[in-house]
Amino acid sequence: MPTRLLYLYDSYLKEFEARIEHVSGNQILLDQTAFHPLTGGVAHDMGHLAKGNMKYEVVKVELNKDTKDIIHTLEGKADLNQGELLKGTLDWDRRYKLIRLHTAAHLIAAIMYQNYDALVTGGQVDFKHAKLDFNLPRTDREIFEAAVKKANEEAGKNVALKIYFLTREEALRIPGIVKLLERMPPHEEELRVVEIPSIDVQADGGPHVKNTREIGKIHLSKIENKGKNKRRIYFDAEEKLVP
Repeated sequence: MPTRLLYLYDSYLKEFEARIEHVSGNQILLDQTAFHPLTGGVAHDMGHLAKGNMKYEVVKVELNKDTKDIIHTLEGKADLNQGELLKGTLDWDRRYKLIRLHTAAHLIAAIMYQNYDALVTGGQVDFKHAKLDFNLPRTDREIFEAAVKKANEEAGKNVALKIYFLTREEALRIPGIVKLLERMPPHEEELRVVEIPSIDVQADGGPHVKNTREIGKIHLSKIENKGKNKRRIYFDAEEKLVP
């Protein structure tokens, strides 16, 4: 069975228990995990796994696209065996920054789509900052400044996000649910939908904040021309609220 992804149901789960399914050197497969892998343009979580008093640092988390298992890479080889029960603990500061920037990215992408008919051609949410690429012919700073200003206005409305699951057919009937130019959601029978009421609905498998007020103030850092019809923006978010 593929790893059960606990973060799909609770982005605020900081600790969890899981049983080891497989060990290969310093790579561990668990029956379930709250660690988000590097996928969907969002950086992986970090933290540690513990067996009794022994703690093992998790330095990389990856998705095996064939088996759907999550691979936890530890800092060094660990004395762990199949069937053992472990306690996982996330680096919460890292996770919280990632989910704030991830939700901010959804806001900006929604505004660029609605106001400028721009689709996302690439992007990455990392611990230090986030970046998004759009299929725009011009590098007008005013466009992105206006989009970020609007995103801050929307974030300030204190809107609670809605996360739910729909069949693939139902989800893909929603206008604008895919805002990526050359990428469709995975071919699963059921899709996870992240909705910011009145502003955005997207098929998305990553963790997010509960309420837009947690994003903080979004800052536009830099704009780059990455070639024909490809404009990249970098942005960060100043933290306002810690749960």
